[in-house]
Amino acid sequence: MKRIVLAIDGMTCSSCSNGLEKYLKKQTGISNVSVNLVMANALIEFDETILNQKKIEEFVKEAGFKSLGLFQENQEQSKSKNEKVKFIIFTFLAIILFYLSMGHMVGLPTIEFFDMHKNPINYTISLLIFAISFMIYGFDILKNGFKNLIHKSPNMDTLVAIGVLSSFLYSLYSTYMIFSGHHHYVENLYFESSAIVIYFIKLGRFIDRISKDKTKEAIQNLVTITPNYAVIKVDGQPKQVTIDEVQKGDIVICKPGEKIAVDGEITFGKAHLDEAFITGESKKSAKTIGAKVIAGSFNYDGYIEYKAERIGKESTISEIVQLVVEASNTKAPISKIADKVSGYFVPTVIIIALVTFFAYLLLGFDFSTSLITFVTVLVVACPCSLGLATPLAIVISEGLCASKGILVKKSEILENARKVDTVVFDKTGTLTYGTLKIAEIKNYSNKPEKDLMQIIGSLESKSTHPIGNAFTDYLKENKLETLNVKNFENISGYGMIGSVQSNEYILGNSKILSKYNIENTHTKDEENLANDGNSIVYVVENRNIIALIRSK
Repeated sequence: MKRIVLAIDGMTCSSCSNGLEKYLKKQTGISNVSVNLVMANALIEFDETILNQKKIEEFVKEAGFKSLGLFQENQEQSKSKNEKVKFIIFTFLAIILFYLSMGHMVGLPTIEFFDMHKNPINYTISLLIFAISFMIYGFDILKNGFKNLIHKSPNMDTLVAIGVLSSFLYSLYSTYMIFSGHHHYVENLYFESSAIVIYFIKLGRFIDRISKDKTKEAIQNLVTITPNYAVIKVDGQPKQVTIDEVQKGDIVICKPGEKIAVDGEITFGKAHLDEAFITGESKKSAKTIGAKVIAGSFNYDGYIEYKAERIGKESTISEIVQLVVEASNTKAPISKIADKVSGYFVPTVIIIALVTFFAYLLLGFDFSTSLITFVTVLVVACPCSLGLATPLAIVISEGLCASKGILVKKSEILENARKVDTVVFDKTGTLTYGTLKIAEIKNYSNKPEKDLMQIIGSLESKSTHPIGNAFTDYLKENKLETLNVKNFENISGYGMIGSVQSNEYILGNSKILSKYNIENTHTKDEENLANDGNSIVYVVENRNIIALIRSK
């Protein structure tokens, strides 16, 4: 079985996603389908010996929707800007339409040329023009509504389409009567109702689109972890290429301050890499020849060359993104209930609307009043909140989890999480900030702690070692200025040496003490601090140990 995720255009409510899901499941060769309304995509499992992507996209079209090809996690909707401009224009037109048709009801001054009683024909023509404009603006709603009705899967658009067209066609009849001299039919015009209903549906979708776009940010942030370009060796010379041009087996170059472009294995050099976005570990990982590197890791301090092994969709970060996308397509039990209810909801509303219409006629009400009640039932009963609220809540939750580094494999896990009362972690260092922090300071000098840390932070600010960030962060958090450092020297594998305020300082691990023949009288403290598996920095002033600092 093969799995693909297609981007789907034309879904507007839960009934849409339900209808597409049911239609696809009926097709031979498709074993499982999960349609995600909020992400506007469909996860499809199919037998590739029977079907291919092109045939599946034809099924999507037959169901009344459009496939936009394989779902891209960072794809931009090119039409979103145009949609925003259209919405602003039609908002302005809706305000004018409100004024012309209902301004007199709230005491606003009327324009005589468009007065419904003094100039009924001018009034009728102006409303007709506005109504036609809004019908064109909402053509997608009308088309989808009747398409889904034809495919026996009526949805919210179906309710709107029937209601809008009913009032529009009746208004056309009233228009004919007005032009025939029966000016009292001006009271039976409902062009503004057709137009305003479409506008409010578009308003709701505009707000929904903003909410949906926000839910995609976490996934897009995951995608942007990897760089857009890489430097590979071609005939021994470096060449910059796009990430898509990197092939398996290429030798890729990564310098300090750059990110790993693709998963691979180091063939030359050594460096400290920040892999916290994958491992959660705040301590930077030391990498040498033969070590594996992960795309998106940040190179702090070394020049390395590595052989590309896993590229594109095979890379670790791509697999994580795909996991998040697929998780958003799984349905929690509560979501399945909402889908089932909304699936019966629309047909029930149509039946109720028809019963209401004929009941009003039988009770002696005129056609106009009966039609108004018919349209009211259809439009008011749109199941937007029922069909959208549950899946939107689930996807937003998964997006928030992804942004916090929590990957959710199935949506039902979110629902079951409310039952959790105890969380157990099985190894030291699992819970971290993702960056190194100063955890404990053993101060053997007579200097105040902040003065001591200001000196150390000033020295560490000159270093490229990952631990240095913990000290510079301490300076920022405590609003301490960096001091002037002279005669600074970075000693690879040991630490550093430099002068501050006429005193010589040596910072590093226990090996640097041996290098400079400094007696270590604090081995017991070092053992106690190191028991937690954290990094220890010795601070030496004028050949005397004045502090031990633990970072985690």
